[in-house]
Amino acid sequence: MSLSGRTVLITGGGTGIGAGCALALAEQGCRVAIAGRREEPLVETAARFQGEPGIVSHTVDVSDREETQSLVEWATKTLGRVDVLLHAAGTNVPKRSMAECDPADWDKVMQINATGAYNMMYAVLPQMRARQDGLIINISSIAGTRASALGGVAYSASKFAMTALTTCVANEEKDHGIRVTNIYPGEVETPILDRRPVPVSAEHRARILQPKDVAAAVVMIVGLPPRAHVSDLIIKPTTQEFV
Repeated sequence: MSLSGRTVLITGGGTGIGAGCALALAEQGCRVAIAGRREEPLVETAARFQGEPGIVSHTVDVSDREETQSLVEWATKTLGRVDVLLHAAGTNVPKRSMAECDPADWDKVMQINATGAYNMMYAVLPQMRARQDGLIINISSIAGTRASALGGVAYSASKFAMTALTTCVANEEKDHGIRVTNIYPGEVETPILDRRPVPVSAEHRARILQPKDVAAAVVMIVGLPPRAHVSDLIIKPTTQEFV
């Protein structure tokens, strides 16, 4: 399917996987809006695409329900509609074990990763139901399929919550023509690596997935016809174990 003219709203679009997907989808002819907490990286990512119709941006805190509602209203007005929601906003904290994770950090991770996904879907689903068409892609993590010390208690719990949320909504909305997908990336070279308890070497960063690798999978899913639904997709570095 041609992606020309498809409208896409991306959270976490200023950096990492979100930015990679924004650029890849814009190159395919999509009309793209990106959102995130910080304006500067959004502007920088939008400027990296020089084609038409360009990439537009808007700030948002996905953990704030009023802000996510306002974002979807803005995107709908700016793009005309939201055909595709790509939720790539996410965070983690350095202190990840149960013994070390501060309750405030637990709340922060859950609010951004799990409640943020809920907020975005809650805001965009009404227009998709009205059109009987829509695609939502949630960028989760392998930590949402295999809990581990690497992801930590809060991050793993938040990503398992995303897994359940996405699956439930996909089952509920399938007869309304709405598809909802969980993508579970393994290690990806993104700014979230800077929050690792142990610094990540340049050699390791070069060996793992790059944002454009995940973006290629997203472009494939967006390009499928409405009859085809990818419910779950795991993509990981060749060298990363899946245990």
